[in-house]
Amino acid sequence: MRLSRFFLPTLKETPTEAVIVSHRLMLRAGLVRQHAAGIYNWLPLGTRVLQNIAEIVREEQNAAGAQEIIMPTVQSGELWKESGRYDDYGPEMLRIKDRHERDMLYGPTHEEVVTDIFRSNAKSYRNLPLNLYQIHWKFRDEVRPRFGVMRGREFLMKDAYSFDVDFERSKHSYNQMFVAYLRTFARLGVKAIPMRADSGPIGGDMSHEFIVLADTGESAVFCHKGLLEKPAPQNVDYQANLQPIIDDWTSLYAATEEKHDTAIEAKLGADLVKARGIEVGHIFHFGTKYSAAMKASIAGPDGQPLTPLMGSYGIGVSRLVGAIIEASHDDAGIIWPESVAPFRVGVINLKTGDAACDAACADLYAKLSAAGISVLYDDRDERAGVKFADMDLIGVPWHVVVGPKGIAKGQVELKRRGAAAREELSLEAALNKLTAK
Repeated sequence: MRLSRFFLPTLKETPTEAVIVSHRLMLRAGLVRQHAAGIYNWLPLGTRVLQNIAEIVREEQNAAGAQEIIMPTVQSGELWKESGRYDDYGPEMLRIKDRHERDMLYGPTHEEVVTDIFRSNAKSYRNLPLNLYQIHWKFRDEVRPRFGVMRGREFLMKDAYSFDVDFERSKHSYNQMFVAYLRTFARLGVKAIPMRADSGPIGGDMSHEFIVLADTGESAVFCHKGLLEKPAPQNVDYQANLQPIIDDWTSLYAATEEKHDTAIEAKLGADLVKARGIEVGHIFHFGTKYSAAMKASIAGPDGQPLTPLMGSYGIGVSRLVGAIIEASHDDAGIIWPESVAPFRVGVINLKTGDAACDAACADLYAKLSAAGISVLYDDRDERAGVKFADMDLIGVPWHVVVGPKGIAKGQVELKRRGAAAREELSLEAALNKLTAK
């Protein structure tokens, strides 16, 4: 993409309404613009990041055996009355009526809808195990939306729901999502630590929040320092016994504030990390809470009615954009991990209009694009300082700088975003280095 044709409304000044780093940089770098309180328009740069995150989430969900569907954003109030949550959910749920005065709502979550899909279409235990997921927009009418996309009212979320015949098999489904989440966040370039989380009135120990440590996190978290460097599992057979992986990860202490055992502090001493955290994922087993309330029974192996056990598994896709920025930035702007960056390479033409510079940039742009690498070519008639500042602000991981002096020597400069050093390489060597990654 040529920057002269790309819609990128950057800001030089820090917006006064933005309190935390991610909100400031998302506005300054032209990722989003506010539409209403807690509701944002996602501009082209932000949309590319959202899509990259969503695709990694999708690939790992598919690998774990989940199947993608799309459920409606506007839901029937009758389903929520069946589950008992229509009145209990509170003012965060936006309740509306259609032209026939039927109770409707804008979905804050989709347990009722997916349970209705299951009970209407699954008839036998042979349909299990089943895990259905979507990547879709939701709405919760937060009383105080703040921190940009970190605590918005409308947000993009991956939510999955598993159905199983008994506890042991539902635990396996839970373990599949636990491992899939470890792999997902590792691919996204963030360290998200699974921590024991509050299960609420349902109870039980099968509830984990995946937390990115950040000074601007909304809640206090506690974990063993060994988890900070623990690598995600590789080459996973999701049909095999995953319990050893779970045991390995949960053998080291990690808990949210609600589940924190203060007695552990003296025991762990210097090994205990106390920090703030941003929740980017939550996996939760709730048994028959919805399947029983909504009479979602199927025929069991003995022919008798069987009520499946369920779990839900969420990832905040739009929140992750903010969380990644909180974890990876400097004074100049965003530092995107390559896997989610809107563009992987930025080509900076220091003298647009110079025949040799224009030709070299066009050649780089064409060859990188042909190699499947996303490129942002800054062909604007702007000062070099402006081009460098914008490329740093939006966080493109690799910068190729093309200027008259370098081209006269047959060289370009290659720079990694966030690193001070620059390499002088031939055009061919720069291409080889970028296409080999």
